[in-house]
Amino acid sequence: MRGGGFLRIRGVSAWETLRVGFAGAMAVALAVDAVLGWPEQLFRLAGHPVTWLGRLIDRVDETCNRDSDSPAFRRAAGVMATLLVIALPTALAWIIQVQLTTGWSRILIAGILAWPLLALRSLRDHVAAVARPLQSGELEAARSAVSRIVGRDPADLDEAGIARASIESLAENTSDGVIAPVFWGAIFGLPGLVGYKTINTLDSMIGHRTPRHKAFGWAAARIDDLANFIPARLTGFLFAVLSGQPANALSCMMKDARSHRSINAGWPEAAIAGALGVRLSGPRIYDGMPTNEPWLNGATRDPLAADIAQALKLYGRTMWLLAAVLVILALA
Repeated sequence: MRGGGFLRIRGVSAWETLRVGFAGAMAVALAVDAVLGWPEQLFRLAGHPVTWLGRLIDRVDETCNRDSDSPAFRRAAGVMATLLVIALPTALAWIIQVQLTTGWSRILIAGILAWPLLALRSLRDHVAAVARPLQSGELEAARSAVSRIVGRDPADLDEAGIARASIESLAENTSDGVIAPVFWGAIFGLPGLVGYKTINTLDSMIGHRTPRHKAFGWAAARIDDLANFIPARLTGFLFAVLSGQPANALSCMMKDARSHRSINAGWPEAAIAGALGVRLSGPRIYDGMPTNEPWLNGATRDPLAADIAQALKLYGRTMWLLAAVLVILALA
């Protein structure tokens, strides 16, 4: 024992050794997800960890979020329920992690366990499924594809609207679906990754400002904001520096990101808008109701189908850099 009680291994603390293992595990998870995604046959057979979390959240929502309770009581119940739902799978992940063997086998097993909680391939495939019919002029097929990745009404979207929706989804979900889980997983291992995915799933299910969830989902939305604060800005920075227009992307991000309705999503979206030289966000329709959102990079042109392909190339470069950084950390 030495220096503050940390176990030393060849001059390196046990915690530092674990941190290196976490980076390696995230690199393994990225590689497996890039190759396999989450196969449809496996989904039919066993579902997916996020759907398992969804069933737990649904049960908690049905049990604890009662319309007859006051808003103050529902907010308090939401705080307690949110913390409990986060704690349960995170504690299970910690128990699993401490049981793993040491060395490269630990990294490999942890990476395979982390793989289902990343969305690298799924995100790429869903956005590419919009680009292909849109480039061929098949608007109905493109609207159908984009409806699977955005919440807005696609019925009246033209080529620019479809392209805008898919690029925005790519930008936001690069942060939520890949960068953020890898970020927390590289720092805290499986508990960090599982905790983040639980927080993100809670926000997607109950973190909305609807009459039912405005009070009960308050804690879920605020915790998700905190969990994504650094990853969203990191994603925007990576988009900017890896683009062909880093000065434009950084300038747009710093100028327009804060005008977005989300304190986090505006950063990667503004960065990719500047990188591609297109305008994003702006007015749209949710649940039949128009919303007058401000533009990001509003003085530029509307995006087209070809811009989705460019956005996917930028996404690919970002994933390669992320993987390289993780490998370097694991081997350092």
